[in-house]
Amino acid sequence: MAKLTMIKAITAAMDEELARDEKVQIFGEDVGKNGGVFRATDGLQAKYGKDRVFDTPLAESGIMGLANGLALTGFRPVPEIQFMGFIYEAFDQIAGQMARYRFRMGGSREFPITLRTPYGGGVHTPELHSDSLEGLVAQIPGLRVVTPSGPYDAKGLLISAIRSNDPVVFLEHMKLYRSMREEVPDEAYTVPLDKAEVKQAGSDVTIISYAYMLQASLQAAKDLEKQGIHAEVLDLRTLAPLDEDTILESVKKTGRVVIVQEAQKQAGVANQVARLIGEEGILYLDAPIKVVAAPDTPYPFSQGEEPWLPNKKTIEKAVLDTVNF
Repeated sequence: MAKLTMIKAITAAMDEELARDEKVQIFGEDVGKNGGVFRATDGLQAKYGKDRVFDTPLAESGIMGLANGLALTGFRPVPEIQFMGFIYEAFDQIAGQMARYRFRMGGSREFPITLRTPYGGGVHTPELHSDSLEGLVAQIPGLRVVTPSGPYDAKGLLISAIRSNDPVVFLEHMKLYRSMREEVPDEAYTVPLDKAEVKQAGSDVTIISYAYMLQASLQAAKDLEKQGIHAEVLDLRTLAPLDEDTILESVKKTGRVVIVQEAQKQAGVANQVARLIGEEGILYLDAPIKVVAAPDTPYPFSQGEEPWLPNKKTIEKAVLDTVNF
């Protein structure tokens, strides 16, 4: 079992599925010979050929239109949108078509598309490249939205997504690509979709997060432990549909909750989590729900992103405010 970065784990997942199922096809801008802008598909075209791993024009609407057509004709497409900020150009194909086909056809047809796209800040990208738009896709009925917080989950969740017969939007936080390593099995394995995971058990407060903010939450929890505060850290993993039972079980256990997201407060998944707790778990709470999120402004230019993004310190402060309420 090797220690892999998340980008290598993602490559391994696609390699496994291309070998397992000849209906899997991978395509997008520069994913072929160049192996993608982050090298996520490095070596796959040479191994599986240009009919199964291929480049497309710079046209996001065309990429997703092709994915929809391939799914309708029995293939299992894995398109890549080079950065999540570019999904606006393909929003009709995603929200108006991909999300609706199984409903439109009365469940008589499978629609196994896995849309991969990187997102997230802290890596000093140009404008539109770092936006966290998961809230946009998570509110669309018919789409499953998945985002891993580390290499082990990345491989297992991506394999589960590709094997799913429903459309999945698979979001990969750019700062996680090469910033950490975990032991990842060499063989294929799956991590269940629609299931959150307690990454650290605790008794005083629940910190709910996902993707890179999950790692920041774990770092904050370590510092809080030195102050006698035992935080439970819950990784959502699937943002739509939410694992409501695991969320409520943790909140019932601790009585306090801090929800952490990188997206702006008005725009993200935290609002759905807070709504769930407010509707179904309000009597479990000993303090108001706290949300840690970015300000409600456009994403700043790279010189200003560090103070704009939530971080370990802002998470710690929110937890202390909640525990001392």
